[in-house]
Amino acid sequence: MVIAIDGPAGSGKSTTARYTAEKLGFVHINTGSMYRGIALKCIQENIDLDKPFQIVQMLSKTVFKFGGEDKSMLFMDGKNISAEITSYEVTESVSLISAIPQVREKLVEYQREMAKGLDVVLEGRDIGTVVFPNADYKFFLIADIQERALRRMKEIESKGEKISLVELTREIEERDRKDSTREHSPLKKAKDAVEIDTTGLSIKQQVHCIVEIVNNNK
Repeated sequence: MVIAIDGPAGSGKSTTARYTAEKLGFVHINTGSMYRGIALKCIQENIDLDKPFQIVQMLSKTVFKFGGEDKSMLFMDGKNISAEITSYEVTESVSLISAIPQVREKLVEYQREMAKGLDVVLEGRDIGTVVFPNADYKFFLIADIQERALRRMKEIESKGEKISLVELTREIEERDRKDSTREHSPLKKAKDAVEIDTTGLSIKQQVHCIVEIVNNNK
């Protein structure tokens, strides 16, 4: 079974997907973290983001794997990069990486291969529209932009970094614009996806909403 959870930055999809998978006993695949992994590697290897051929060349030598106790930690070339990919520097670069057609094509191949024969919960921005258009269940999470910015700010501050709420709100708005208007695999709600407004909802409530729908339709 494939459960697709899409939505913009800060909508709660990553945490909700992880706990939904845990609740159902499924495997969680965080597709967004894979794009972040590529962004991190570009930073580490000083690859020019304006030269896609260099990124594609690097990607051909990159190996991803999810591991750890709950299988939600991302390993790139054998190293756990789960903490590094949440940095502010990576976040600033990931939209540019995500917009490169060759990168998306390669990572979609990875994601489909990872999910083959498994019960999975995948989350990202194009799971229900591109990666798994025939997913058994599709959900699209949204939230008020102020709440999304607050969530991101808390996440950033927990890592010892600082950013103003005004600046973060502006950056999320810009990322929304880039993600929804890019030519390849833009962020958009699948026609058959269930929309969930997570504004004011706890993670527990978000997970309950999804699990209830899935269990009631088995």
